[in-house]
Amino acid sequence: MGAEAKPDAQVLEGETAADDLHCGILAPVTDSLGHRAKFAVLAPSTNTSVQPEFDAMRPFGVTNHHSRLIIPDVRVTDDRSFMVMMKAIRGALFPALDAALTCDPDYVVLGMSSETFWDGVKASEKLKKRLVQTAKRGVAMGSDACRAALRAYGKGIRRLGVVTPYMPVGDRQVVRFFTECGYEVVNLVGLKCQSPTLIAHQSKATLRDAVLRVNEGNVDAVVQVGTNLAMAELAAWAEFWLDKPVIAINTATYWYALRDYGIKDKVYGWGSLLAEH
Repeated sequence: MGAEAKPDAQVLEGETAADDLHCGILAPVTDSLGHRAKFAVLAPSTNTSVQPEFDAMRPFGVTNHHSRLIIPDVRVTDDRSFMVMMKAIRGALFPALDAALTCDPDYVVLGMSSETFWDGVKASEKLKKRLVQTAKRGVAMGSDACRAALRAYGKGIRRLGVVTPYMPVGDRQVVRFFTECGYEVVNLVGLKCQSPTLIAHQSKATLRDAVLRVNEGNVDAVVQVGTNLAMAELAAWAEFWLDKPVIAINTATYWYALRDYGIKDKVYGWGSLLAEH
């Protein structure tokens, strides 16, 4: 059949091409998949745990859009080399945020945690302020999320056991932050992971043993920091063993982002925080 024989495209009365694209003058503009919320998630390029864990937790109508902090997979063997990694993370954070903002997200979620604890509460608040000023929308940080999660479990939570993937210089920053928030870190296990990617290689058995070690001494709750430790599922299991809150930072951060944005859905399978608070 010749081209001249093709029928004209049918346009119903009142319709325009703009309507088909959901960009008519009077049409509400809503993301087709993220019609409740689009979250921009910032995580290091070496991180392979945040994206699958956050995606497993997301309610219907919420979408996660990942922007990577481009950092090398440097070898980390001591405090000095840990600080080399930290310098790379700091230099990559705001470029990753700028990239994420191009998708016009509704909210920004930090899928990296070490910098959010650094130099205590005041420095954390200063970082949050700078991020919010740049993003011009809400921002969830791991440090804020852990503090909010602990508060959600009530005033009886004071003594903590903490698991990290860090070297001692990073562990000290975590202890300082929680101490300034009014908690006592009774036990801490730093796994001293040898590179950013190797954090995600820690087995469930290793994480289980770390949780059991930091649970000694009548602690009220266990907190895990370091977003590349794949701890969310194990933390939910551990709450049954220990009969107390076990807070994985990825669970806490995603919970905080949902609740701060106003989404109250209960999400099951990831522990009591998402299911009950």
